[in-house]
This record gives sequence, C-alpha cells and structure tokens, in this order.
Amino acid sequence: MKKEVLRANVQKGYAGIVKRNTKKSLLTRFFPCCDPKEIATDIGKKIGYSEEELKHVPEDANLGIGCGNPTALASIKKGDTILDLGSGAGLDCFLASRETGETGKVIGVDITPEMVAQAKKNAQKGNYTNVEFILGEIENLPVESNSIDLIISNCVINLSNQKEQVFTEAFRVAKPGGRIMISDIILLNDLPDYVKNSVEGHIACLAGAIRLEDYQNAIAQAGFTDVRIEKQTQFPMELMLNDPIAVKIVSENNLTEKEIKYIANAIASISISAKKPA
Repeated sequence: MKKEVLRANVQKGYAGIVKRNTKKSLLTRFFPCCDPKEIATDIGKKIGYSEEELKHVPEDANLGIGCGNPTALASIKKGDTILDLGSGAGLDCFLASRETGETGKVIGVDITPEMVAQAKKNAQKGNYTNVEFILGEIENLPVESNSIDLIISNCVINLSNQKEQVFTEAFRVAKPGGRIMISDIILLNDLPDYVKNSVEGHIACLAGAIRLEDYQNAIAQAGFTDVRIEKQTQFPMELMLNDPIAVKIVSENNLTEKEIKYIANAIASISISAKKPA
C-alpha cells in the first residue's frame, strides 16, 4: 500500500477515534458493563498503567488504544528531553512530563490534526507547561538532529509501512547515548487475508504487524545497539475490540468470538529498548 494512501486512511481513522470517545463500542457485545471511558481505563490497567497514573492525567488523554506503558520501563531522568512518536491525545507525554520535571521537555508528534488538537486541549486543561505537540510524520520528524534523550512510542510504529525509515529518523534525532523505549505489537501467527489485505487492518495496528526478528533488525540496522525485549504479553482481545477500525473488520466479516480470539492470539504486545552509541 502506498505511503500516501495509508497516511490518509490513518488520519481519517484516528480522527474518528477522537470523535467517538463518548459512544458505545463493540466491547459491550462481549464485555457488557461500561461506557467507553470506563473501558479505556480498564484497558489502561491491563496494559500496564497504574490507577494513580490514569488518575493524574486529563480524562480525555486516555483513549484506550495503546498496547503498553513505555514510560514505566523508560527510567526517565530529571531534565530529559523526550519525544513521543505518535502521541495521540497525549497520555504518555503527560506521564513522561511528570518524570522529567520542569527542567525537562516532552515533544509529541502525530499526523492526525484532531489528535494534536485534543492533546493541546488536554495540556492546557492540565496546565502542562513542559509539553509540546507538533503535527508531523514519524518517518520525517520535524525535530532537530541529536536533540532527544529518550524516544518513546505506543502501538504506533506498527502503523507505518516504512518502519526502517521510522527507526532511521529516531536514530537521527536521538542524542549520542540516547535511548528508545517502544511499546508495539508483533506477529506470532499469520493473520487471515481479509485482515492482511485491508486498509482497516493497517489502521487497527493489525495488518502492519511484523515478526519480532524483523522488528529487532529494523532497529539495529538504523544504528541502535543493545536491542532488548523488556516485556512480551498476550494482546488483550478487549483492546482490539475498543479500536473502532478493528470493529469495522469484525462487523464487515461477521466474525465469531472464536475468530476474534484467533486474531488477538496471532499478535503479541512487546516493549523493546535500545541505545544510540555514545
């Protein structure tokens, strides 16, 4: 799929995620209990956020669409300059800003104007003075070279069909001795063709999944060293069902619960770290 087509569809899909935050999702078919914000909170806890973390960020920052908590494993230092690739509504940026403090800075980059607008609104609401959100591509970062201490990302690089370029750009902007901490998904088993070949599958972080070895190689080929898997867990089915684009795949193909579970079991959530040589 051409980069321009994928980019346009990702922007459209994630703009819809911002708008649907007050609507019921397909989750209620399998997990009947909650409204979308309660579901997002529950998913946040399942993928590694503490109740305290979720309580101390703006309510609309957590959309329930991540697949890990990269800030929890990042060993953030006071004064760090941090870059979030695909910052969404700002959840991880706000958590990182508390750790780096007033002497540090957090920059969020996202290609969806609605996400950037929501993140800025959340930052203003929470009075986050050390956080900045920029509209831009993670394959072509609007960030100065050798300027970032820590790069984080949460289930976003998987959306790109130019993963090698994403990590090349990450290497460029990282300071010598800088590091990355990425949460993303990888492929364990082959996905059905209707997922692999669909635009919706890419937007839902499914069709873009690659094998772990290929993911590690993309990081290493960019120049990073000490590539480590910090954590690997099963991908929660409810996380997939909270993604409105994944819901479209489920609905259009009239999938059974068994088929949905197969797709969820074909992918795994990982947290992976690496360093730029000093």
